[in-house]
Amino acid sequence: RCAGRVEVQHDGHWGTVCDDDWELPDAAVVCRQLGCGDALAAPVGAWFGEGSGPIWLNGLRCRGSEKRLAQCRHHGWRPHVCSHEEDASAICSGGLLQVGDPLPTAPSLPGGATLRLVGASGLCAGRLEIFHTGHWGTVCDDFWGLADAEVVCRQLGCG
Repeated sequence: RCAGRVEVQHDGHWGTVCDDDWELPDAAVVCRQLGCGDALAAPVGAWFGEGSGPIWLNGLRCRGSEKRLAQCRHHGWRPHVCSHEEDASAICSGGLLQVGDPLPTAPSLPGGATLRLVGASGLCAGRLEIFHTGHWGTVCDDFWGLADAEVVCRQLGCG
């Protein structure tokens, strides 16, 4: 819940934020508003996948000290001419291990690799990533099929 595409609700509808002028102070406000700690990165270019619906905000200019994204300067609450290829994202420190925290019991593969699904709501959907030799990486979809996905789902305890 502390990393992903930034979406906002306006006028009863969820939409995204355009990455024009999107920077770390903007992500810092998102992280604060969500109770997710400090901003570590402000990825652009639909880093966590493209959203759908309206693109509610564009040209955000947060100082980084605002409590809510709506308090930042922007080009107004309205559907903007921006494509979902430009959806803004935030990666916050919340949920990350701190020195002295106990290590979680995460699903692991032979050789110590760990699995996770990212970029979607919940723990049981998203892009497959594997942690190996100190780095997260993705899995190529060449020859990927339902049987492979079933193994991942079973290993993650997702049915």
